[in-house]
Amino acid sequence: MSEASPDVPTLLTARLRLRRLAEGDAPGLHECFGDPVAMQFWDAPASPDIAQTERRIRQSVSADTIWHAAWAVLARGDDRFLGMVNYHARQPWNHRLALGWTLARQYWGAGLMHEAVGAVLAHCFETLDTHRIEAEIEPDNHRSLRLAERVGFVREALLRDRLFVVGEPRSILMHALFRPDWRAAAGRRLAHEG
Repeated sequence: MSEASPDVPTLLTARLRLRRLAEGDAPGLHECFGDPVAMQFWDAPASPDIAQTERRIRQSVSADTIWHAAWAVLARGDDRFLGMVNYHARQPWNHRLALGWTLARQYWGAGLMHEAVGAVLAHCFETLDTHRIEAEIEPDNHRSLRLAERVGFVREALLRDRLFVVGEPRSILMHALFRPDWRAAAGRRLAHEG
């Protein structure tokens, strides 16, 4: 029996609205995908033009949500495009998936991606019945490493030459977050706030 393709619901946080990524998001996403600094630690080089970003979005939105889904991260209120969060490499039978994120550089340092990733984590753990969520982060990507730690990921291993980007090998640090640990941390946050 095969699983039905899951919905990609709109997720709301205090400052953000996350909705399914759409082809019309190319100009906003190009602020990330077209920026060599923002793409420095991505698994592909920066898009040279919006047409390349459009092709990347088409590839993403055409994927079956059993395996991959992406959310546009928008400012709540004015719907300004800020970035993207996705899950990929989902294996429902193993209750596992990987998470990725990118944020336009002008919004770095405001805690926005922390909020967005938290909403997607909640969806993946609670709605998609995920037990393990992975994040593969390059050792020099200090911003993403801090974010992963803040939301509860634990570093597991260095995977040498895991990726090839423009013909060059790159190593990554494998991080994981498990549903019981995420739930326990959420409970502690609620108790602290109450």
